[in-house]
Amino acid sequence: MSPPAAGSLHPEPHATAQDWLAVFAGALGALIASLDISIVNSALPQIQGEIGASGTEGTWISTGYLVSEVVMIPLSAWLSRTLGLRTLLLTCATLFTFFSIMCGLSHTLAVMIIGRVGQGFFGGALIPTAQTIVRTRLPHHQIPIGMTIFGLIVLLGPLLGPVLGGWLTENISWQWCFFINLPVAIALISLLLLGMPHEKSNLHELPHADWLGIIGMSVGLSSLTIVLEEGQRDQWFESTLITTLTVAAVLGLIATVVAQFTSPRPVIKLRLLLNRSYASVIVIIVMVGMVLYDILYVLPQFLNGVAGYNAEQSGWVLALSGLPAFMLMPLLPRILASGNIRLIVACGLLCFAASCFIDIHLTAQSSGGDFIASQILRGVGQILSFMPLNQASVGAVSRADAADAAGLFNMARNLGGSIGLALLGVFIDRRVEGHADMIRESVNANSPLLQERMASQAAFFAERGGDIAYGQQQALGQLALQIHQQAMVITYSECFWVLGMGLILMLPLIVLLRPPPARTPIMEAH
Repeated sequence: MSPPAAGSLHPEPHATAQDWLAVFAGALGALIASLDISIVNSALPQIQGEIGASGTEGTWISTGYLVSEVVMIPLSAWLSRTLGLRTLLLTCATLFTFFSIMCGLSHTLAVMIIGRVGQGFFGGALIPTAQTIVRTRLPHHQIPIGMTIFGLIVLLGPLLGPVLGGWLTENISWQWCFFINLPVAIALISLLLLGMPHEKSNLHELPHADWLGIIGMSVGLSSLTIVLEEGQRDQWFESTLITTLTVAAVLGLIATVVAQFTSPRPVIKLRLLLNRSYASVIVIIVMVGMVLYDILYVLPQFLNGVAGYNAEQSGWVLALSGLPAFMLMPLLPRILASGNIRLIVACGLLCFAASCFIDIHLTAQSSGGDFIASQILRGVGQILSFMPLNQASVGAVSRADAADAAGLFNMARNLGGSIGLALLGVFIDRRVEGHADMIRESVNANSPLLQERMASQAAFFAERGGDIAYGQQQALGQLALQIHQQAMVITYSECFWVLGMGLILMLPLIVLLRPPPARTPIMEAH
């Protein structure tokens, strides 16, 4: 029977209970994968102390996860076609749990990094496949509901991670940041067995796979991610490792592009970027990813370094931006179903940008309470920008390309975060140094007020230390700390201004967005 044409009087059937079980399974998988990106950050000091890792070595606990995840995300579409979607998800859920337990039981840095790499790799498939399940298992009129569930999970995971990680670390132990995945994975596997039908694998296609693209993309993306994550820490091209990895990244990405023209079925369909609507979604989501991950870095840095908050307290401030998600949850499917993608994304980007501009007047006395309004507005902006972009990304392509589109979309968000953090690190280091120099030049040593203040502090420290020379040294040190703190506060304010302007610059691209078609032919689902 031929598929109904757009505008047919025959309505699409509703999704079955099994379809919804599959959607909830995908959402649960996306939850544990997105949660594990940030849940460990709160426990890093305790983990480093337990396994004997220095601060620099400890960064690989986070970097290892991100590197392997960004490689797996675009591979997930090819693997789902080769293994079958249910087989892929069951395999990834099982191995993700195995590597989570390995992390929780590890006592050395090497074992921890291996576990985190395994977590990132097998968890990386859980996010884009959740989006694919929504696109392929739900009828068109129910896709907004599925996308709402998926979008809430992906946004809330990184926000709730610091809170949950901080609470578990403070009240139980850091190991439970990993062990908590076990009961969630059991529920996920049960839902997959009930809701996902078995699909025949296509292992016979392995010898004919796009191996140039697979190897090139894996080497290119992993090398690029490490360069972006570690470049600022290693002084960029002064490091032989960073230089070597940059060359590897360039060669790997060139090989990926070459494979687009030489392979009949490229592992990643970059030709989707020739679709102007889809390409505009990717550009915007790169910027949204940059701003989202940069704020998740800048805000805790300010609260910890200036306001004196611990990890759990900072996590609660971050979690405030998740409140609008719960408040808007009943309305989101209707908002997305309205089809006015351009207007919704414009409102989202403007709210997101406005939340950044609210925070450009920070002072050394600012605390968590000063971020309540901006965090609430930020949550509204994130929901209204990310979720329609998510829907537009799959609506701009056919169902046959839904898995590839989802992989590119999620890879773009993560790469945007890595690029944003790399640029932010350079910006902060240079601006702090510049502001500190300006403040030092403005401090007049002959100022009676300064001399009186220094004498008072020197006397205070001398009284405690019993030596006037010690008191003067401590007073000078205190002055240097205050100068550095003021330079940091000014720089953090500038960071929010730059991030807000970055979002504003994305507004012209909204005109290229195209709403999903009114009805997707049923035959596309096969």
